[in-house]
Amino acid sequence: MAVTSAGILLYRLKDGAPEVLIAHLGGPYWASKDEGAWSVPKGEYDADSESALDAAKREFREELGIDPPEGPFAELGTFPYSSGKRVTVFVADGASFELDGLEFGEFELEWPPRSGRTQTFPEVDRVEWVSFDEARGRLVKGQRPAIDRLEEQLAEAS
Repeated sequence: MAVTSAGILLYRLKDGAPEVLIAHLGGPYWASKDEGAWSVPKGEYDADSESALDAAKREFREELGIDPPEGPFAELGTFPYSSGKRVTVFVADGASFELDGLEFGEFELEWPPRSGRTQTFPEVDRVEWVSFDEARGRLVKGQRPAIDRLEEQLAEAS
């Protein structure tokens, strides 16, 4: 069965131009990478025991250490990765969302490989508001269609 993830993509208008909030992946593999090394705050869940939206809110809290905005949330869609993994992305207006109090979640990894030493790394190491074009270059490939979908929906709404 394919791995399923869910996440929240916040957007805002800054000086009339849309921006999205994305997170740089933490850990040693991503440390010196920028292109394709960013993500929507998201994580895996079991659809039998949790809804995609509940998982997205939980993962947002776990990765960033703060609650997502109250919403409302709209489902942008479910986007497949080349690996077979699927991520369901929800969108919410983040115009008044403050990034105060970020405390990034952590994970353990044997590092360096085959060293027998376990180290702790942040799940994400920074977040930024970026333009849609910037997000397309920075996000992992499987999440880029979420930006296209959001752009389409905002154009239809205006």
